[in-house]
Amino acid sequence: MRLRVRVTGLVQGVGFRPFVYRLAVGLGLSGYVRNDTVGVLIEVEGHKERLDEFLIRLESDHPPVSRIYSLQHSFLEDKGLSGFEIRDSDESGEIHANILPDISTCDDCLREMYDPSDRRHRYPFINCTNCGPRFTIIERLPYDRKNTSMRLFRMCPECEKEYHRPDDRRFHAQPNACHMCGPHVALYDIKGLLMAEGDTAIERAVDKLRNGAIVALKGIGGFHLMCDATDDDVVNRLRQRKCREEKPMAVMFPGIEMIRAETHLNRLEERAICSIERPIVIVRKREDTTLSALVSPNNSTVGVFMPYTPLHHMIIHEMGRPLVATSANRTDDPIVKDDEDAFRRLNGIADFILTHNRPIVRRCDDSVVKVMAERQVPVRRSRGFVPLPVIIPFRLKEPVLALGAYMNTTIALGIEDRVYLSQHIGDLDTPLAMEFYGETIKEMLEIFDVRPAIVVCDLHPNYYSTRYGERHFSKGLIKVQHHFSHILSCMIENEIPEGEEVIGFAFDGTGYGTDRSIWGGEVMIVSYRGFKRLYHLRPYRLPGGEKAIREPFRTALSLLYETFGDKAPEDPLPPIGKEETSFLIHMIKKGINSPVTTSMGRLFDGVSSIIGLRHRASYHAQAAIELEQLSTKAETEDVYPFVINHNSIDWRPIIQAIVMERRSGIEAEVIAKKFHNTIMEIVLNIAETLKDGTGIRVVALSGGVFQNTILTEGLYHRLKERGFIPLIHQLVPPNDGGISLGQIVAGHFHNIYNNL
Repeated sequence: MRLRVRVTGLVQGVGFRPFVYRLAVGLGLSGYVRNDTVGVLIEVEGHKERLDEFLIRLESDHPPVSRIYSLQHSFLEDKGLSGFEIRDSDESGEIHANILPDISTCDDCLREMYDPSDRRHRYPFINCTNCGPRFTIIERLPYDRKNTSMRLFRMCPECEKEYHRPDDRRFHAQPNACHMCGPHVALYDIKGLLMAEGDTAIERAVDKLRNGAIVALKGIGGFHLMCDATDDDVVNRLRQRKCREEKPMAVMFPGIEMIRAETHLNRLEERAICSIERPIVIVRKREDTTLSALVSPNNSTVGVFMPYTPLHHMIIHEMGRPLVATSANRTDDPIVKDDEDAFRRLNGIADFILTHNRPIVRRCDDSVVKVMAERQVPVRRSRGFVPLPVIIPFRLKEPVLALGAYMNTTIALGIEDRVYLSQHIGDLDTPLAMEFYGETIKEMLEIFDVRPAIVVCDLHPNYYSTRYGERHFSKGLIKVQHHFSHILSCMIENEIPEGEEVIGFAFDGTGYGTDRSIWGGEVMIVSYRGFKRLYHLRPYRLPGGEKAIREPFRTALSLLYETFGDKAPEDPLPPIGKEETSFLIHMIKKGINSPVTTSMGRLFDGVSSIIGLRHRASYHAQAAIELEQLSTKAETEDVYPFVINHNSIDWRPIIQAIVMERRSGIEAEVIAKKFHNTIMEIVLNIAETLKDGTGIRVVALSGGVFQNTILTEGLYHRLKERGFIPLIHQLVPPNDGGISLGQIVAGHFHNIYNNL
C-alpha cells in the first residue's frame, strides 16, 4: 500500500523532514518527504501494519519544536517506490494564504490552564499559535486580529508583549488574550437572567449538570446541548425537547482511558479520537457500558469524542463523567451560534445557557468519522478539517463553484489545484437551513475574493440547491447527474489520472436520473468526461414518494407486491391494518403518487421492514443501520439467489427467499447477514463481468449505502482478493457531503470538452 500524508503547521525548518526520514527508514518503508507551498507532503509504501504505525508515530513522536495543525491522509495503491529520500522542495505554484481550521487546545496551553501559578490559570479561552479558533473567527483575509471577531478585545500590555516577541509561543497568535483583556463566560437561565460570571459561572454550570439539568454551552462553531450521559431521565428529557426520538447523540469524555472502558477500540479508532482534529468517532459500545441506553437506542455503536476547547476541558474534567454533547438545535435546523438566537431557539430545550462574548463568525458542526476497511472515512467533514483544501491532480483553468445536493449538503469552491469544501450545512429542509446555505456561499466567495466562472448544481429540478443556482447563477449553470458526481468525488480523491475509466457502484437513497426517475442502485463506467449506465436495480415504486423514507413499510409493501403480485403473503406484511395496506397497494398498482426508483438504500429499508425489524424510522437510514447491526450477530456466508437480466439486477428472488425463511422461523440476524452477503455477491459478479468485457480493474464505491461497514469492508477485501483495485472515500464523505467535490470535477471537464 501507499500512504499519502499532507501536514500543515510549524513543519518547515524545524527538523520535520529528517524526523520523517528516520521514522520511515526505521520501519522499512519506501518513499519520500518534501516541503511544498502548503506544508509537508509525505508518500510512504509498505505493509499496511507498518503504514498504520508510521501514521500513529508521526503524530506522537514528531520533533517537540514542530507543531501539526492538520494532518490529512489517505491509503492508496502503491507506485513501486524504492528507498526513502528527502526530495527538494516543491516551490511551483502560488503560495496560498490558507485559512486554518479551528485547532484543538495544545498540551502547553492545558498545562498553563491547570497551573495555579500561571496568569492564565483556569482561563477558558487560552490559546497560542499552535491551537485555538481560526476558521470560525475570521471575517476576511489576511488572517490578522483586526480581521477576526477578536478585534473587539484590545490586548493588555502583557498579552501585547507576547504577541510581538518572536521567541514567544504567542507571537502573532491572533486570538491571544487573558483574564484581563479577553472574552469571558457567563451563565444565564433560559429566560435570560444572569446567574454568574467567570469561574463561578463554570462551577455553577457543572453543578447544574450534576443535578440533571440540560445546559447549552457556546463553543467554537456553535452551541452544544449538554447533559449527563449516564442519566436516563435527563437524556430522555433532552430527546423529547429536541424532538430527536432515537437518532444517536454524541458523547464527550474527559479522556481516552474512560472511552476505552466504555467502548471497543482499535488502534486507528483511538488515533482518530486523539488526533489534532478531535472528530466524533463512531465506535462499538461495550455490553456493560455505564452510558444511558437512550444515548444511542437500538444501536450497538456510539459517537465519542474528547474536548477540544479550554472551556470544554474545564467542564468535562470537573464533571468527571461523560456528557452528551449534541448540536444545539431542533432537529433539521442548523446549529445555534449567537446568544440572541440561543435564548430564542433553545427556549424549551435547555435549562441554562453558558455563553461567552467572543462572536462566532460562522457556524461549524463537529466532524464525524468512522474506521472502515482500516481507513478513516468521513461521515461529516466539518470542524477540524474545514476549510483545508482537497488537492486535485490537475489545475482548474477558471474558478468553479459547486452547489452540492440536498441532504448532508456542502458547497465547494475550486481554485487552481485546490478544492475548498464548506463546513457541513445539512439537509435543505427548513427556512433556517436554506438561509445558512445562502450565507455559506456568500462567505466562501467573499473570503477567497473570487467570482466563479463555472457554477455546477445537481440535476434534480426540485432541490433547493438547484433552484438557488437557477436564481443566482442562471447564465452557464451546469447540471450534473447525482451518481456521476458521487463516483467522480471518489475518483478524484484517489488520484485517478485523466483519461482512465473506473467501474463505479453508486448506491444511495435518492438521486435524480437522466430518465427523470429516482436512481440509487447504479453501476456505471465512469471517466472524468462522462459516464455510461450499464446496470441498475430492477425498478419498483415508492407509495407516497418521500414518505417511504420515514416509513419503510411502504417500500416493503412495494417489494412484496412486485415479487408476489396480488398473491403477496399476509404473514410478512407490516402491522398497519388491512385498509391502509389495500390503499397503498392500490397506489402502487395505479402509479398514484408512487414514483419509480432503483434505490439500493430503499431496498435495505424495505428488507428491514419485511423481517419485522423497523417499520417506521425516526431518522434517515435508521432501518438500514439497524439491519446492518443485526447482521453482525450472524456468522453465515450463505447468499440468496438473484438474477441479472441484461442491465437489470432483479431483486425479486431475494425477497422471495427472505419471505420463505422468515415464515419458516429462520432468525432475523441470519436473514440480515445473508442479505448483506447477497448484495456483495451481486457487486462482485457484475465487477467480474465488466472486467472481462472492458479490462477495467479499478472499482469505485460511493454513495450513502457505503457508510455500511459490513458492506464496505467486505467488498473492499473481496475485490482485492480477486485482483481489483477498490476505491473508497477517505477525504470526503461517501454520502452527499462529498457530492460538491465531484461537481467541481464535472464542471471543469464539461467546460474543457465543450470548448474543444
